[in-house]
Amino acid sequence: MNTERWTQKIDETTKGFKKSFGQLSAEQLNFKPNTETWSIAQNIDHLIVINETYYPVIKSLREGNYKTPFIAKLGFMVNFLGKMILDAVQPDRKKKMKTFPIWEPAKSEISADILSRFEKHQTELKNLIAGCKDLLEKGIVISSPANKNIVYKLETAFDIITTHEQRHLEQALEVLAGLK
Repeated sequence: MNTERWTQKIDETTKGFKKSFGQLSAEQLNFKPNTETWSIAQNIDHLIVINETYYPVIKSLREGNYKTPFIAKLGFMVNFLGKMILDAVQPDRKKKMKTFPIWEPAKSEISADILSRFEKHQTELKNLIAGCKDLLEKGIVISSPANKNIVYKLETAFDIITTHEQRHLEQALEVLAGLK
């Protein structure tokens, strides 16, 4: 299976973050228009946090000790839940969502190196995805790292990850607009 569609989306998103926020100070990156809105830095931190929760899943699959829940045997549930989550993370953000507690971004001031850490993270993520061709060809089903009863194909997980990144780029751009 070709993993290029995901790596291209990751590259586009990384470029979008660097171009839009690369010249900002730590203070600007941490600016919050209100207490309910995440700063640009928190959006970036959230993406690193959430994406890295998938790493142990892939590691466990590689080691052969990953346990999928019973619900993963129900193909219609796998497809339904995957589509539901993918629809929920679309960039248009018509609907505001609350994230799972394990995926909350850091609350305090985030250092200005968040963009370079994000860029490094994105390279790791691309390498992880590129290394999963064999798992993708098998149609592997995984659980969401946040909830074992939310199951979807690994392919859908990569769609969710890359689409979710675009959603948070849009969210961060809205914060930037409030800075000007």
